[in-house]
Amino acid sequence: MNNSLDEDKAEDCVVIDLNGKSSIADYMVIANGRSDRHVGAMADHLMRKVKEFGLGRCKVEGMGKRDWVLLDMGDIIVHLFRPEVRDFYNLEKMWSIEMAEPERASL
Repeated sequence: MNNSLDEDKAEDCVVIDLNGKSSIADYMVIANGRSDRHVGAMADHLMRKVKEFGLGRCKVEGMGKRDWVLLDMGDIIVHLFRPEVRDFYNLEKMWSIEMAEPERASL
């Protein structure tokens, strides 16, 4: 997957390990495209690669507008953004917050 994004000239690619932080996926990948067309092309290429490698079909949202395209592959979720949209939502900050251990959390 990272090779596909590298080949498509994705910018500012970040991989976030979600193990122990969330049950929605094991990893989250966040990357920028230079324009809505670039974001759409990266998403399309990634969907094709997932299918080629026999990983099944991924759920995709946002292809209509292509400001933010989400590809859900089960264990891996990929967010592809235009830079200003990524800056607005700032997902890296949200997922970089250290979570308190359940037995240590205080009310």
